[in-house]
Amino acid sequence: MTWPTQEGGASGEEPTVFIVEDDTSVCEALRRLFRTVDLRTEVFGSAAELLQKKLPDVPACLVLDVRLPGPSGLDIQSELAKADIQIPIIFMTGHGDIPMSVKAMKAGAVDFLTKPFRDQDMLDAVVAAIERDRRRREHARGVSELQALFASLSAREQEVMALVTTGLMNKQVAAEVGLSEITVKIHRGNAMRKMGAKTLADLVRMAEALEIARIKR
Repeated sequence: MTWPTQEGGASGEEPTVFIVEDDTSVCEALRRLFRTVDLRTEVFGSAAELLQKKLPDVPACLVLDVRLPGPSGLDIQSELAKADIQIPIIFMTGHGDIPMSVKAMKAGAVDFLTKPFRDQDMLDAVVAAIERDRRRREHARGVSELQALFASLSAREQEVMALVTTGLMNKQVAAEVGLSEITVKIHRGNAMRKMGAKTLADLVRMAEALEIARIKR
C-alpha cells in the first residue's frame, strides 16, 4: 500500500483539515462547519483518493470515517503509522463501540466522535489536533537544525560533546578518549561555538534533543 507524501515548499502555513468520508452530505456539512472558523479543507471519498494526494507541508489533521469503501479507517491509521506519517487523526462513526474507540485512541487518535456529534465537539477536536501537529512540526524543524549543526562538528568534537553532556568532567573525558585535558577543552569549546551553545546546560539540552548516546571508544 502506497501512502501520501508531503510536498515541500508549500506557501504559507494555512492549516488544513483532510476529510475522508464517503457520505457527501456529511462532507458538505463538515466543509461548512470548518469554514466558520476559516479552516481550509480537502475532501476524499475513500482511502484510494487520499493515497493519490501529496499532502501540503502545513499543520493539518485527518478527520476519518471508520467505515469506508476498501480499507477501514482503523486500517488506514495503522498503515499511516507504519509509514511514519504523523498526521493527527479524529475518527467519526455511526457504528462506534467501546472496543473500537479504545483501539483507535491507544493507536494515537486525538478523538473518536460518534455520529451525530455536536459541532463544537468536532471543532474542539480539530483545533487540538492542528495545534498538536503545529508543535510537532516546530520540534522537528528545531531538531533538524540541530542535526545540521552537529554534522558540522569533527568526529572528535562529536565524541567530546557526547561525553561531556553525560556529566563527565574534562579530565574524565580526556582519560576516556586518550587525549590531554587541554585538547579536550579545545574540542569542547569548538563544539559549543559551532552548536551555538552559550553554556554547558545549553549543550546538554541540545544533546538530549538529538538523543545522542554516549559514544564508546
